[in-house]
Amino acid sequence: MEIKTALISVSDKQGIEELARFLEERDVEILSTGGTYKFLKEKGIKKILNVSEYTGSEEILNGRVKTLHPAIFAGILASRESNEHMLELKKKGILPIDLVVVNLYPFKEGLIRNLNHDEMIELIDVGGVSLIRAAAKNYVSCTVLTSPSDYRQFMDELSSTGKISITTRAEFAVKAFSLTSEYDSMIAGYLKEISGKIGEFELPEIFTMDLKKEMELRYGENPHQQGAIYRWKGDKLSLLDAEILHGKKMSYNNYMDVDTALNVVLEFNIPACCIVKHANPCGVGTGENVNEAFNRAYTTDPISAFGGIIAFNRPVDFITANDISSSFFEVIVAPDFHDDALSVLKKKKNLRLLKLPIGEFNPYPYHNLLRVRGGLLVQESDWAVEDPTKWEVVSDRQPTDMEMEAMIFAWKVVKWVKSNGIVLATREMTIGIGAGQPSRVGSVEIAIKNAHNQGKYTGGTALASDGFFPFRDSIDAAAEAGVSAVVEPGGSVRDREVIDAANEHDMVLVFTRTRHFRH
Repeated sequence: MEIKTALISVSDKQGIEELARFLEERDVEILSTGGTYKFLKEKGIKKILNVSEYTGSEEILNGRVKTLHPAIFAGILASRESNEHMLELKKKGILPIDLVVVNLYPFKEGLIRNLNHDEMIELIDVGGVSLIRAAAKNYVSCTVLTSPSDYRQFMDELSSTGKISITTRAEFAVKAFSLTSEYDSMIAGYLKEISGKIGEFELPEIFTMDLKKEMELRYGENPHQQGAIYRWKGDKLSLLDAEILHGKKMSYNNYMDVDTALNVVLEFNIPACCIVKHANPCGVGTGENVNEAFNRAYTTDPISAFGGIIAFNRPVDFITANDISSSFFEVIVAPDFHDDALSVLKKKKNLRLLKLPIGEFNPYPYHNLLRVRGGLLVQESDWAVEDPTKWEVVSDRQPTDMEMEAMIFAWKVVKWVKSNGIVLATREMTIGIGAGQPSRVGSVEIAIKNAHNQGKYTGGTALASDGFFPFRDSIDAAAEAGVSAVVEPGGSVRDREVIDAANEHDMVLVFTRTRHFRH
């Protein structure tokens, strides 16, 4: 398709002088709006006509209405293949517009600058979005450019072939509709926030995702799979905001494991550490400082911790860095690192160090998404705030303070373990974790075995289960291993049998009435 008439109306003037001069040299008639027209005239572009002069209608409402005119939209939307369309344009003296160059008011920049509401409303582009959509709809007859990054491709192709191919026009049209979709989502998010809807979880009839590709990854979970990470607009803080202080780029699996590890440490208000391997916690610890927290987490399962991901909810100090350096880890994420800690950790060439102010993560539920064949499963994230004082003690024996604290600790961790999930813990650390087994008793046996293998299992420990026990076998196994308190959701048809087993073993059994499956 040849280019004879172009409409240019841009907020971002980057590269527009070069593009306009390129068009002028090829005798393209340029129509332009107020600010862009003035800019190009000052740059010496002569073959240019103000849109107001062309349409015979001045800009009104302080510039809110500039290009919304039939002479403009008819020129953009007319099909060059339709004799009827072309005859109608000729009768009305309307030029077919072959190229539309538009970028939108900088709404995102206004958000970053924290402009007031009236200023933000004025940054909602109406005419620009309309022009872009019209040109993209009629891409068979019109080319649309929405970003300065597209200008070079356009100029190179027009220079070499004298026209723009249908393939390139379609490519630009895809970018155009993606832009307007992103732009509208950004505005909707802003209006939702000021209307007080932020924090309210919704499952709308039409679910739209405001995502923008941040970077392509080397690969997905495996080398034969492509992978990328997209930024979810609207969240106050993202994993993508992490400052990489040392090490190579993050991988797909790194991001998956960091997310799990962060979720665990965010459960605690005191210094906490979580080590994750293949999306499962393999050790969690708390303490008076991060060094205690790390060593308790690491002691849970040093073998599984090798090559794992570590998250802290407090800055990493020198002593902890020294302890960490004695083993191999992929990533450490923390709110900060002391300078002397960095000097130690940076000696590890392949260790990634991420600084992220995790306390700023949104406190409200978010959407969890899972693609299935022909659909998308959407659910609220598992951030239910639970009150242990409302748990139900169903055993004859009441828990001691120490047992209650151990159950609370284990319960905070088990919600992030893959189902069937079992956690053995004291009030300060995990001592055994069983995950991902089809049978619940299988996960119990793995957790007990891991605890015994580490030589630190002394009994008097709490066990947490993410789902109810369908049989008494898990209670019997836990009692034989020395567990004194069990916390689980309850709700099995055999709850009575399970309660009786706990009483036989003089164990504490608590029902939370909240399940925490994780797949």
